[in-house]
Amino acid sequence: MNVDGQPCRTIWLAADGVSVQVIDQRRLPHEFATLPLRTLDDAVLAIRDMAVRGAPLIGATAAFGVALGLKADPTDAGLRSAVSRLIASRPTAVNLAWAARAVATVVEPLAPARRFEAALGEAQRICEDDVACSRDIGAHGAQLLATLAPANRPLQVLTHCNAGWLATVDWGTALAPIYRARQQGMAIHVWVDETRPRNQGASLTAWELGQQGVAHTVIADNAGGHLMRQGKVDVCIVGADRVAANGDVCNKIGTYLKALAAFDNRIPFYAALPHSTIDWSLPNGDSIQIEERDAGEVHTIAGLDSRGNLTTVRLTPSGSAAANYAFDVTPARLVSGLITERGVAAASPEGLARLYPSR
Repeated sequence: MNVDGQPCRTIWLAADGVSVQVIDQRRLPHEFATLPLRTLDDAVLAIRDMAVRGAPLIGATAAFGVALGLKADPTDAGLRSAVSRLIASRPTAVNLAWAARAVATVVEPLAPARRFEAALGEAQRICEDDVACSRDIGAHGAQLLATLAPANRPLQVLTHCNAGWLATVDWGTALAPIYRARQQGMAIHVWVDETRPRNQGASLTAWELGQQGVAHTVIADNAGGHLMRQGKVDVCIVGADRVAANGDVCNKIGTYLKALAAFDNRIPFYAALPHSTIDWSLPNGDSIQIEERDAGEVHTIAGLDSRGNLTTVRLTPSGSAAANYAFDVTPARLVSGLITERGVAAASPEGLARLYPSR
């Protein structure tokens, strides 16, 4: 996608051929900056501190992280350590473990001297697969949006958190259908949940929609239900960090409430995701580990002060405790469908089996 009119991905192999560059999403929307990853520690820190975020991009970063770990220690012990440290950095998004283990599977049979180059190659393959999946999600999702588009006004889409190209290597998941539909000439407007406590909607989704020239409005998280009751939302599309085999969707905290409001107002609610986000080992979402992050993300908020300086301020009383649950699970019964690179499936074992018969 574009940054100031220039094509850009979220992660790429640097010119030196041995390090990785990522967009530092902690600096957006106020500053566009890149961050070099030269070691396994760099990759773990980038994932843990959310310099990179979004399940597919976390997976891509983990794949490169295994390679960076092998550059320093290509032994079997080094490989095991790299994979375990990366998986532990954030527990909920299944793409992370999937990608790290995919690289490990490729390099395990190889002599240690060959492992780093092989791991880099597999990480790059994972990135290209993610781009292709996101592009195809966009194509299938745009066809779906065309069936929902009103004849006399823009289609009104509500999304939660960020599931655009910043959450993937390129294109995105939930926003990919919007970008494709917009390219095809559809009139479209996006309601952007701010998505507390880290404000990925207000800071990331709004920024990239603006970069792509898509009309949008940032709203407080709790405004979504009101807009639905007022008839101002035609469809909800969100991303996913893990989808169970029965179609339960784990996504950013607050997604479940949006799905409940959509269900009550008979508004279609879709999740968009690639194959790597489906956890076939889980029969349902009840056993998904929900990440609990530092309470400081709830206590404080970052932004520009009146002088244009980036600063952090506290919101809560000094004596108040805070809980920071990062994700929730939306039951499959509330999900109208899953938009994947293979098409749109019912959120059910049968629906997923139709698209992925080998599973």
